[in-house]
Amino acid sequence: MTRLALLLCCLALPALADRDDHDRARRALEAGEILPLSQILTAAEAARPGRVIEVELDRDDGLWRYELELITPGGRLYEMEIDAATGTVLEIEREEDD
Repeated sequence: MTRLALLLCCLALPALADRDDHDRARRALEAGEILPLSQILTAAEAARPGRVIEVELDRDDGLWRYELELITPGGRLYEMEIDAATGTVLEIEREEDD
């Protein structure tokens, strides 16, 4: 029974982490520390047109940053880093084919 309880707890952790991430982002937005995701996506589209397939919000050295992965209409994969407070594109890096 203990193993089953442990397994169930482990399976629930990703869902709890996602909820914590969402809450953390909401609090940062309400505090005016970050821009709404819609503005970040507009900045990303202006810098490199494509379809965003992944978004992460991280805090590094006290600064909020969005990390995005996107696919261009030509099928190329890019990673982009955007300052979450200003919407400034900090880095665009093309992912190499393996």
